[in-house]
Amino acid sequence: MTQWILGLNCYDHDVAVCLVRDGALAVAVNKERVTRLKHDAGFFGPAIDYCLETAGIKLDDVDLVVRNSYLLPVHEMERTLAHHHQPAHLPRSERAAAFASPIFLEGGGGGERIEGGGGGGRIAGGGGDASPPVESISHHLAHAYSAFAVAPFDEGAVMVVDGVGSYRADVLEPVPEADETGPLARESESYYRFSGTELTTLKKVWLEPAKGFLSEDFYHMAGLGAVYSRVSTYVFGDWNKCGEVMGLAPYGRNSLPRLMWLDDDGNFAAAPWDEALRRPFLGGTDKEWEASEHRRHWEDLCFRAQDDAEEILLARARWLHEATGHKNLCLAGGVALNCVANGRILRETPFENVYIQPAAGDDGIAIGCAYWGHLARRGGKRTFVMRHAYLGRTHDRFDIAEAVRPFLVRATTRRRRSDDFVREAAQRLAAGKVLGWVQGGSEFGPRALGNRSILADPRTAAMKDHVNARVKRRQGFRPFAPAVLADRAHEFFEGDAESPHMLLVKAVLPAARDKVAGIVHVDGTARVQTVRQEDNPVFYALIKAFGDLTGVPVLLNTSFNLRGDPIVEHPIDAVETLLDCGLDAVVIHDWIIDKRWTWKVLRRLVRTWLAARRRLRVRPTLDKLAESAAQ
Repeated sequence: MTQWILGLNCYDHDVAVCLVRDGALAVAVNKERVTRLKHDAGFFGPAIDYCLETAGIKLDDVDLVVRNSYLLPVHEMERTLAHHHQPAHLPRSERAAAFASPIFLEGGGGGERIEGGGGGGRIAGGGGDASPPVESISHHLAHAYSAFAVAPFDEGAVMVVDGVGSYRADVLEPVPEADETGPLARESESYYRFSGTELTTLKKVWLEPAKGFLSEDFYHMAGLGAVYSRVSTYVFGDWNKCGEVMGLAPYGRNSLPRLMWLDDDGNFAAAPWDEALRRPFLGGTDKEWEASEHRRHWEDLCFRAQDDAEEILLARARWLHEATGHKNLCLAGGVALNCVANGRILRETPFENVYIQPAAGDDGIAIGCAYWGHLARRGGKRTFVMRHAYLGRTHDRFDIAEAVRPFLVRATTRRRRSDDFVREAAQRLAAGKVLGWVQGGSEFGPRALGNRSILADPRTAAMKDHVNARVKRRQGFRPFAPAVLADRAHEFFEGDAESPHMLLVKAVLPAARDKVAGIVHVDGTARVQTVRQEDNPVFYALIKAFGDLTGVPVLLNTSFNLRGDPIVEHPIDAVETLLDCGLDAVVIHDWIIDKRWTWKVLRRLVRTWLAARRRLRVRPTLDKLAESAAQ
């Protein structure tokens, strides 16, 4: 009999759901891909519906649900949400659906129901009132399982570092050190060893409470992820722009005192945060940001945060190797998305192999929850290795037909199917066109890895500027990743380690920099994605075809979204993005959709409609759009 386990990251940023079938990942999705709201929080129902429908099952078929929210244990969080209006974590528009869900308040809440919640409501796909058993686990434990449970190693060490995790009082795993940490301290770093399915906690670093509550406390804590995020807020006005801090850091100088370090006893220490140091970024356009008198200072501050983080992570990894003697290391937590630090850990520590699960941030908590259920609760075996992240739905020809049917799309594009769409796409890329690329199931996690990508020719530096300004609409310093055939990566990049999930930065070989100038960052590095035919045969074929034409088997690869939007999921999302930016065409499976800008009135109408959609945060069907355009 098939066993299904559902894993959930709940309520706060990056809500996500995954389904594990008999120990193997079957489907996973971020809620933002369904709702089209970046880093969407709140009720997880839309993401559960997506996973159940994709797998072709009902909630009644699920054997176990395992959940986590770093804010509080989920059942406590749901009690709070049930009795207090907290729009930041459960918008009013989602409250009725959440309260009617068969698994709301079941995560350790003893089957409680709030008045009016009812027991008969169901998530779409449910066949009745019955709900599967529901359990909650702590945050770093879920991160650890998300990494080692799907890694290609039988044994090794696990390193979890993020902004903030569960409260000490809510961490049920045995913690070896005897300390005086209070129950309101929060997880910051956790270190483990594993062998087979057994996970042993070696060390935890705690964040003492500061002066806030729940997520507000995070902004005042002295932890690696917390300080790094504080720099992100200071420079970019958003705590979740850590990738931009990493990208800006190479432009900076070593001119500021250290923000964080390890003392002589190996304890984390941070400098007092001086808000009056210089004016932080408080909004405005990219041009205002780039022209600011504080730009030089922001670059130096990002350099300082990145360099400090790297040195601390290197020291921690060396300690962990000494403590375990293992040659294999798994990384998880939001800090594991820092691909510059990851590259240094691989090159400069005794660990021979480093595995980073592609959704290393909080969306990957869904994977960790599901595998804790499979291994720790159901006594399952480790038989699955996560070689790729293509865990979303594969859309069929009916979905594509829906995307190209409306009047506006037909009036402003040319559409046709091609028996040799890979060759045609490669020819267009070689001619300097920028393409949207939609194939197979969408990627789980923050990286586009060749199924929901924007692709371009990497051979000129001008292409980087064009894609940043005319397509992505973002700051000019932002780098792009190269997607390269794994068996030819050594011709362009240093080191033999593969990087299938775009989570390692490598130096570009000096002799190759002029050949791939569009993907070389200011420090001579690139965030590499190595592509194997067995993992993604269509994307591999495209890169190979481009290499046959140009002699360079590398493509500039960036996520298929505009700044501030989630990565596209449905073909409709891809067509909307095509109409709203400087893309030349979109390839959706074997369909090639070109722009045909013939009617200026329709161009204005498209832009007006898209702007209205974003303001209202609703998604009308394209059929309704067609009706309004025809009137």
